[in-house]
Amino acid sequence: MAKESMKARERKRAKMVEKYAARREELKAAGDYEALQKLPRNASPVRLHNRCQLSGRPKGYMRQFGVSRINFREMALKGLIPGVKKTSW
Repeated sequence: MAKESMKARERKRAKMVEKYAARREELKAAGDYEALQKLPRNASPVRLHNRCQLSGRPKGYMRQFGVSRINFREMALKGLIPGVKKTSW
């Protein structure tokens, strides 16, 4: 499990990216890069990091399902993910 502070930090960044998205687009369209640099650092979408929705794990994230590989495997074995089953050959 990730620290609660790390999960909270990611949520805070996501809110800030959403808040400044329109302003960033306006400044980019105008080519005003000096004003763009004056925006908060966390307003940049590049600073966001994908995290597992269940555990907050930052590595081994499966974008299609929104969970880490570990949680994905557990959920798949329990049959919680439709259309996914363990392979054998």
